Amino acid sequence: MTPVSAPAATGLPGRRRSLGPVGLVLAGGISVQFGGALAVTLMPRAGALGVVTLRLLAAAVVLLVVCRPRLRGHSRTDWGTVIVFGVTMGAMNGLFYESVDRIPLGLAVTLEVLGPLALSVLASRRAINALWAGLALGGVFLLGGGNFSGLDPVGVGLALGAGAMWATYIIFSARTGRRFPQADGLALAMAVAALLFLPLGIAEAGGRLLNPTTVALGSSVAILSSVLPYTLELLALRRLPAPTFAVLMSLEPAIAAIAGFLVLGQALTATQAAAVALVIAASIGAVRSQAGARRKPAGAQPEPAGGVQPEPVAAAQREGNGSAS
Repeated sequence: MTPVSAPAATGLPGRRRSLGPVGLVLAGGISVQFGGALAVTLMPRAGALGVVTLRLLAAAVVLLVVCRPRLRGHSRTDWGTVIVFGVTMGAMNGLFYESVDRIPLGLAVTLEVLGPLALSVLASRRAINALWAGLALGGVFLLGGGNFSGLDPVGVGLALGAGAMWATYIIFSARTGRRFPQADGLALAMAVAALLFLPLGIAEAGGRLLNPTTVALGSSVAILSSVLPYTLELLALRRLPAPTFAVLMSLEPAIAAIAGFLVLGQALTATQAAAVALVIAASIGAVRSQAGARRKPAGAQPEPAGGVQPEPVAAAQREGNGSAS
């Protein structure tokens, strides 16, 4: 598969060509964060683990039907990779939804983003990344008012755990993308995650998982948070450089805060809004620093972030970011 090509570096033609992909990425971000807000409204019906189960099951069914991945011809290492990928996906989703059951959506996404941000900073040896790490830590300090006394500490811990799982998810998404064609690995990993969470969802929600309204809402969460954003970003990454995509994804804590306010009535204080802005700035700065370090000489074909095909990049970013996010 041909790597993602960058638009022209200067001039209006390149800018115009980038408007369409940027719109697709932003539409995907809006979809996933409003899907997350819908999931919060569903939790009184099915509980956090029940919502995760419904979302993973619906997403797995759609991806398996669309991708129709081959089950034969894979090595034991291939299957081991996709199983770890699926377990990580399930853990990431479970931790995130448990966190948004306790703290506001925008703050949960902000804390979750720290996982990929830490991965980006640690993966680069450039000194400038110390600045981005400092900005992020400043944002976390503001977010908790110095001691997080205003937030549920369990919710904070769960969101940070989801961030750690997201960073692990990105690593195994890249490995899975190298071993499986197209989105086959994602479809199989989603099935693993769904099977992993099925007994947990049944234990928490029981027969409520079979309620037609609950099933419909859970399927809507899966479409908004997984299927639709993934499709939009897959189309966008064919014309948008992966580093630009990652910068746009860094804006999702702000989108999550807006979704939390409009759908759930979760308003941020001025201090919390400043904290979100600091984490966003740190994420954008870290991505741009890494992109600059990887930039090739003029005329060279650009390489997607992480050296993987665009589909796994999109999947890794999306399944974690607030959709878990």
